[in-house]
Amino acid sequence: MQVVEILRKLIDFPSIVGTPNGAIVSWIDAYLRSFAVEAHILPGHEGDRANLFATIGPSDRPGYILSGHMDVVPANEAGWSADPFVLRTEGERLYGRGTSDMKGFLAAVLAAVPTLTASPLARPVHLAFSYDEEAGCRGVPHLLARLPELCAPPLGAIIGEPSGMQAILAHKGKAAARIIIKGRSGHSSRPDLGLNAVHAMADVLNAAISTAEDLMQGPFDGAFEPSYSSLQAGTISGGQAVNIIPEVCTLEVEARAISGIDPVSPLALVRNAAEAQKARGFAVEWEILSAYPALSLAPTAPLAGLLRELTGKAPLAAVSYGTEAGLYQRAGVDAIICGPGDIARAHKPDEFILTSELAACQAMVEALAARCRA
Repeated sequence: MQVVEILRKLIDFPSIVGTPNGAIVSWIDAYLRSFAVEAHILPGHEGDRANLFATIGPSDRPGYILSGHMDVVPANEAGWSADPFVLRTEGERLYGRGTSDMKGFLAAVLAAVPTLTASPLARPVHLAFSYDEEAGCRGVPHLLARLPELCAPPLGAIIGEPSGMQAILAHKGKAAARIIIKGRSGHSSRPDLGLNAVHAMADVLNAAISTAEDLMQGPFDGAFEPSYSSLQAGTISGGQAVNIIPEVCTLEVEARAISGIDPVSPLALVRNAAEAQKARGFAVEWEILSAYPALSLAPTAPLAGLLRELTGKAPLAAVSYGTEAGLYQRAGVDAIICGPGDIARAHKPDEFILTSELAACQAMVEALAARCRA
């Protein structure tokens, strides 16, 4: 199958983050088996979705991982010109949810499988396709935990997030948390008989704002924009009506951390402010929704040099968005970002990728295969 036809099939699967993904996993598995490539289907703890890992070449020798996620964000935004789960072609543009982020990469990798299997590889190329990346990289940790039994320690991992086929050496880490404060409802005319959860959450929100302002003072890493770690309150909700004391209030916060900083650490003051509400009679729930570390690959690393040669482009120092690459690095695998498409097109109506970008990515994978035969 040609790369556009493979992408068409992948877009057909509405593999929305947080939902079962058996259909897309089964199709990829069948496609690989048609080239005598055996895939390992690795279920997560949810029970209704799985990662997929396949090896082309000798699994007992160090090789390279091509990593991508199968899930996409929902396509409920207004502004889509057509069904987001049906690939639409207009000239060089291919429209559909996930075309850039990141089923275009998956399609290019799968289109290169005939080349990868055409003759024996001296070093293996592994395909690692994950689930629920869009929910804070929830799927890939299960895959990484199984990696030692699946293959020899890899030489590196290429994470195919949309980067315009320019390798990226670093990104920020991220942690998100949900705080729920529960008080006691009642009529607003008798505030002395209730516990106002919205008022209690104000202390927590102020702690988040104060932390965000403190982070702006450094430390700094000039490779990123902005050059400092950040924190924001993303959602807040509570109360039923203006004359009812609100019993419950929920706040969600997110921290993004430069390299060298645990992304959970900026949330400490926010959590302390929440826990302090217990002394006032409130019940408090704290939940980390997602967390992944920053990526920081040295420009002199062999993997950086390899991507420079494969793409013909000098690697970019850093981006502020996050990927699964930091988790690979924490697991002991050098990682770098490089994939087709543009992150600016992701998570928007009429998301698209260019046929030339798919071709460039397929060419990179096939050039990697040539290296692995040497």
